[in-house]
Amino acid sequence: MSISAINANAFVSEVLNSAQVWGVRDRDGFPTSTNASGETAIPFWSSEKRAMSIIKTVPAYSDFKPQAIPLSTFIERWIPGLKNDGLNCGVNWSGKSVTGYDLSPTDLMARLTAAQGKS
Repeated sequence: MSISAINANAFVSEVLNSAQVWGVRDRDGFPTSTNASGETAIPFWSSEKRAMSIIKTVPAYSDFKPQAIPLSTFIERWIPGLKNDGLNCGVNWSGKSVTGYDLSPTDLMARLTAAQGKS
């Protein structure tokens, strides 16, 4: 299993345990990134520590601050909003090149729902 797959699985279990999702923002809002396929994602992390790791190690993110989002708000407002805007969710991106999985809001919601059913 790749690091990106491990981090995506960790995202689901960790946000369900903590009931929080973490983004990063600056005065202009939350960043987006477009991948090689032309799809745009907003990155999210499952802990403040993971978000801070990117802020501390990736110069492009150095001016951002971590932002906690209650899981209920993420599910009720962010997921539908991302879907309506045609944006994906970057989950637990890591490393100096800030890589990881981009999941559609529908796919992420399915993963969260499936994992909740198992607990």
